Amino acid sequence: MGEAMVVIREYVNEMEALVARSVLEAHEIPAVVLRDDAGGMLPAMHLLYPVRLAVRAVDSAQALRILDAPFEMDATDDFVPGDDAPRGL
Repeated sequence: MGEAMVVIREYVNEMEALVARSVLEAHEIPAVVLRDDAGGMLPAMHLLYPVRLAVRAVDSAQALRILDAPFEMDATDDFVPGDDAPRGL
């Protein structure tokens, strides 16, 4: 029998949910995106039924800590948006 899954976040935008899932999977936490949009035929349904992100119940606390952590670039990165190369090289 499979492990219990819990919804940890809801999103209006499917892309945000997919990015969050990718972040969790990069931290080795399996996640699924659940959406009620008639198989993609009615994307406006996200306004009534948000896109949900679910993880195993045992991973839920860690997943929320990861998603709530502030984004920090590597201290050696001096990336400037619109610039093709890092500075300081």
